Amino acid sequence: MTDQLPPQPTTPPPPAEPPAEPLVAPTAELAKRQLTPLAAGVLGLAIGAAVVGGAWLVTATTGPSEPATFTLKGTFALTDSVYTDPGDDSCRGSADSGYDDIAEGTSVTVYGAEGDVIATGSLGQSNSDETGTACTYKIAVPDVPSGEKFYKVEVSHRGTVQLTAEEAENGELAASLG
Repeated sequence: MTDQLPPQPTTPPPPAEPPAEPLVAPTAELAKRQLTPLAAGVLGLAIGAAVVGGAWLVTATTGPSEPATFTLKGTFALTDSVYTDPGDDSCRGSADSGYDDIAEGTSVTVYGAEGDVIATGSLGQSNSDETGTACTYKIAVPDVPSGEKFYKVEVSHRGTVQLTAEEAENGELAASLG
């Protein structure tokens, strides 16, 4: 055996292959990247629009709904001291009899079961009977809230007529004065 070492190569060994790049950058590297001001603005605008759109959708689909209403229909007849206009079939209460407040356009008030005013309207078109002794008016009061136990209807200041909820909603008002 000898004390001599075998000759050593003078060139260094080839470098080891670098490790393959990962497909996803590490989280720390992502944190180091900053958005450009334009990208940050577009991202903020998109998030804000999504939040506002979502809030609008929720409130539009879950908000309070309009209460159910109906049009109270019927007739009102004045059977005393009727004045018929010459030339047409319209009529009204006679001025000398105390019924001069009864005419087309006279107020019609609808009260709920608690006695509160829930709708208003007016007397509509009038027609006199063949003898000219009675005058009948059409009534149509819109937007009367449904759901009352009963309804009271008053023409002018002449007292109330009570109807069941079914009668009111079915257009069965038939009141008279005189």
